Amino acid sequence: MSDRPTDSQRLEPPIRLVPDELAAIAARTLAHYDQRAESFWEGTRDHDVSQNIAALLKPIEGEPPFAILDLGCGPGRDLKALRALGHAPVGLEGSARFAAMAREYSGCEVWEQDFLSMNLPPRRFDGVFANAALFHVPMQELPRVLRQIRATLKPRGVLFTSNPHGDDSEGWNRGRYGAYLRYETWHNYLAGAGFVEIEHYYRPAGLPRVQQPWLATVARAS
Repeated sequence: MSDRPTDSQRLEPPIRLVPDELAAIAARTLAHYDQRAESFWEGTRDHDVSQNIAALLKPIEGEPPFAILDLGCGPGRDLKALRALGHAPVGLEGSARFAAMAREYSGCEVWEQDFLSMNLPPRRFDGVFANAALFHVPMQELPRVLRQIRATLKPRGVLFTSNPHGDDSEGWNRGRYGAYLRYETWHNYLAGAGFVEIEHYYRPAGLPRVQQPWLATVARAS
């Protein structure tokens, strides 16, 4: 997704959401993907994210194969790519339709969990790959979710994220909830959760910044 929010709300300070509102955000966003699973798959299955996969794998310490959690794995495109590279990926996906598609397409284990109610094993993974995923987490929940991700990483494990950046706003955009952050804001969230940034870049490569909607970051659990 590359669009800015159409009915976003400025976050100064962040919106305060009660549990029922958070549950409704997760349910409505996941229902959007469930209802459009096949068309989403057809529109994204050929996307080239090899740059992002390489950015995750390069700084992981130790010898492969690596245990990788594909957070928000969708229909399984990147799970299959990681497995083809010889690694041991596990998917996590909140959309029941996507989770089923990912299991069938990749042959990998896929946990059906949404980002706001994850139950992750401690210190299991060498890396977490969150491609076009974590922007769906409301800003007030980001510190907790990022700490959960850090806890499921092995010491000095690596987190890759790619999110559409924006002006620190969040809200509904075409049936999905999203938070659209400036680089500085996202960097501070990562640091507050115990991550040290390794690098960041904007995508697609080779275009003017105004034509690069995606902010990618690579960070290590400190």
